[in-house]
Amino acid sequence: MRGTTRPTRAPRLPGRPRDPSPGAVVVPALRIAAAYAWRLIVLGIVVYGVFMVLGRFQLIAVALFLGLVITSVLRPVTDVLGRLLPRPLAVAVSLVGSICLFFGLLALVGNAVAQESATLADEFRGGIHRIEVWLQRPPFRLGPGALSHLQQQIVGYIQAHRSNLASQALSGFGTLVELVTGGALALFASVFFINSGERLWAWTSRELLPAGARGAWERAGHAAWRTFAGYTRGIIIVAATNAVLVGIALVVLRVPLALPLTLLEFFAAFVPLVGSPAALGVATVVALAGRGPLTAVGVLVLIVVIGQLEGHVLHPLVMSWAVRLHPLVVAVSVIAGSIVAGVIGAVVAVPFVSVVWAVLRALRPTPP
Repeated sequence: MRGTTRPTRAPRLPGRPRDPSPGAVVVPALRIAAAYAWRLIVLGIVVYGVFMVLGRFQLIAVALFLGLVITSVLRPVTDVLGRLLPRPLAVAVSLVGSICLFFGLLALVGNAVAQESATLADEFRGGIHRIEVWLQRPPFRLGPGALSHLQQQIVGYIQAHRSNLASQALSGFGTLVELVTGGALALFASVFFINSGERLWAWTSRELLPAGARGAWERAGHAAWRTFAGYTRGIIIVAATNAVLVGIALVVLRVPLALPLTLLEFFAAFVPLVGSPAALGVATVVALAGRGPLTAVGVLVLIVVIGQLEGHVLHPLVMSWAVRLHPLVVAVSVIAGSIVAGVIGAVVAVPFVSVVWAVLRALRPTPP
């Protein structure tokens, strides 16, 4: 129309980009997600590389882990002895005393098995016969010679694969040599960790890090060691309590091999959520073969009671001050660790995740 003027567009300056179209604008949430995504990818690559390196040097990594476990247990004992004795002598007394205690327990278990071996064979033969009769009843209704046929198949399999079993035994001997080597390295490392751990840490901070990073390194180190030592001492308390309760119950139920099964429960409790039920499952099989179905049912009830006590009483009371992880995180960590490195991964997973979480919390900037 006449008398109206069109709005004039400002001339575009040379080098100035055109106005972005609506489709070219990146949503802020997507931009933030992309920023986190590439950082997570880099972190995943680093973690994968660390696990690959540890896998190539698994024996050294496990030995150093055991050395840290020994240090966290024996360090308070050594500090108490250090008030009365010179520091090197206190370290020697604590290490030699703990080794003698460990081998004494093994000798006690071996002596108990040797003393009960004569009667255990008769009890197990009678127990197998009772199991066979029990399986012939409803709801199983197995044939009269089902277990005998299964036993013949097992014997035939062993005879047919004798050479493979011999080679596996030789590989097992190699594994035993690796275990002895790893144990010796763990003891050797624990001597220096107990005696001069602070000096080793200070030397690492002083010689390998710039001055600006030493403060964060010290905070992370103190948080990691406090969490690791607390977890180790806590899991030992939980395992010892479980073992005492299981041992008393097995003695009351007159289950054969009560002392070896108690020691098995102690070591199995170091695998959270899985180890204790697995050890009590072995005790159930022994009770079924040695004492019958009623005693086996009593051991099954014991599995439920010990599991509830461990999950709802012992872990909240003992572990909450050292490890602040949700039970779901613990379960996922144990499963992931077992997938990556088997039994060793299941044992190491929870303290590893706990230490990582403690370090992240220590390095988090405090609000003003």
